[in-house]
Amino acid sequence: MRICGMGLLASPLMVLASCQKHASPSFVELNGAPFEGTDEQLLEDIQRSSFDFFWNEASSKTGQVKDRALANGNDSRMMSSIAATGFGLTSLCIGDHRGYRKSAEIIERVRNTLRFIANDLHNEHGFFFHFIHMETGNRWEKCELSSIDSSILLCGVLTARQYFADQEIKDLATKIYQRVDWPWMLNGGRTLSMGWHPESGFLNARWEHFCELMMIYLLGIGSPTHPLEASSWDAWTRPKIKFQGIEYISGDDPIFTHQYSHAWFDFRNKRDAYANYFDNSVKATKAHKLFCLSLHDRFPDYSENLWGFSASDYVKGYTAWGGPTAGGGPIGPVDGSIVPCATGGSLPFLFDDCIRVLRNLRGSYREKVWTKYSFRDAFNPLINWYDPDVLGLDLGVTMLMAENHRTGFVWDQFMKDEDVKRGMARAGFRPENPQAPPKPAH
Repeated sequence: MRICGMGLLASPLMVLASCQKHASPSFVELNGAPFEGTDEQLLEDIQRSSFDFFWNEASSKTGQVKDRALANGNDSRMMSSIAATGFGLTSLCIGDHRGYRKSAEIIERVRNTLRFIANDLHNEHGFFFHFIHMETGNRWEKCELSSIDSSILLCGVLTARQYFADQEIKDLATKIYQRVDWPWMLNGGRTLSMGWHPESGFLNARWEHFCELMMIYLLGIGSPTHPLEASSWDAWTRPKIKFQGIEYISGDDPIFTHQYSHAWFDFRNKRDAYANYFDNSVKATKAHKLFCLSLHDRFPDYSENLWGFSASDYVKGYTAWGGPTAGGGPIGPVDGSIVPCATGGSLPFLFDDCIRVLRNLRGSYREKVWTKYSFRDAFNPLINWYDPDVLGLDLGVTMLMAENHRTGFVWDQFMKDEDVKRGMARAGFRPENPQAPPKPAH
């Protein structure tokens, strides 16, 4: 669960097993040969390599995907993240669409994944524990039952239901989605709880201000069996940030909060009573870039060719860093690190600026940053630190958003789903009408 501004950034991997840190006195920008391929070739390389992660670092028996793995493979860890499995299911749809493996192999993997989730993986009112053992499905340590990570999983489940013609896949996906008891997660309130522990009950923290929460509410509102009231869409607040003249809806949260729901829900050319959220993410990405550039005096690596950080690993472990905040400052221990998914997950929003960074990473840094599974999760050229790991969430959002930029495939498949369309309609989404005055944010 990537909880922002709530003090709940909970992960058993808060400290990396190894950090390749070799201090250097000053930053020297690399001047390697630029990436010579086309933008399409780079995006294809990113997607193929990311698909390899979701294929190789998952259980062939249960389909559950590791939360993280060594960037060059040969990883022996067993902790799976249900959110990574949600991205993984969507990556299997993309992989089949693009012919990355034989369809029969991919369909069997999807069946195994959904069989395990539907029939064997423990759930409470349809929700799942954040981390599990990838082979047994057992809860990992004392982690929480997570409403956001369950929702990311469900987005992958519904994408598979829509894309594959296989009837067993459709039936299993329907079983998984329709048993979710969304009102239970309200715990008597107007907004959804972030999660639940068997030992202590519901978490006090709620999904109550704009962040990655849109998918949770839309999935709940669209449910044909245990839906949320449509009014729950109005129950969370939409605070605004203004940075260097750009005003947009945002909490004091990392840039991924402007990416995750958009990986599946197509918010282009439509709005609700409050905003066009696609345009809002464009503004958030522009502001984040400007914020990084404003730090150049402190962190001389940040430039037009090298910017972007989001919740990720860093030299001391894992953190939810970002910026700008409403006060104009950073979130977390900003130290000059670069997180490739910050730009990778924003490709549809600000393509030219984002692909410029990714081309620079692939060209200038080469094997320092590029690995078997695409880009390392993070690195800091100021101290010559390069993360030994990749994370399923960060590879996933980059892979999906690269595909959405290229073809709109994930959006096209997901938005055909009748339950998804119902959720959007009940939340009040309509085609964009520039003449209609927006309802003021509350």
